[in-house]
Amino acid sequence: MADFNQYTRWETQMHGVKLPRWDDLPKFDLYMDQVTALVNEVLGPLGVDTITPAMINNYVKHKVILAPVKKKYQTMQLTDILMISLLKPMFQTDTVRTGIDQITAGDYPKQAYDNFIGSLEDRLHHLGEDQVQPAAKNLNEKLMQVAVDAVVARLQSEKLLTMIKRPLRKVEKTK
Repeated sequence: MADFNQYTRWETQMHGVKLPRWDDLPKFDLYMDQVTALVNEVLGPLGVDTITPAMINNYVKHKVILAPVKKKYQTMQLTDILMISLLKPMFQTDTVRTGIDQITAGDYPKQAYDNFIGSLEDRLHHLGEDQVQPAAKNLNEKLMQVAVDAVVARLQSEKLLTMIKRPLRKVEKTK
């Protein structure tokens, strides 16, 4: 029972998570160390794996995000890194990039990012409640809903798995 109470406390903590909207992000360009510090600070309360400079360099190398200009990253690149950090545990980075491109093709990047973060926050703020999502109006909206559901399900699964600390029983092989 204590484990379940611990889980419900975690859900309650998620109810208070506040993620930055586009306009909340720095209005000036950031160097790599500033980007990693900001992304890790923003996503830290979610328990998401930390981002490293090597990971960001890899995203640039594989054209998942735009290259920095004079070693500085702009808001667009920062939002891409935030979204990739949330989605990469479930999807390959090229799949995440394709999804971002698809959603931003039908909406301005700022609005698409804010919609994603708003939807994610809303789901986190209602964890443990029976919540009915509004029907998607188009495929892009449905894609965003499914992506948010995947992020939330992963966060819940990882939290539950860390709380269930029962050692696995070894299965002996029979010949």
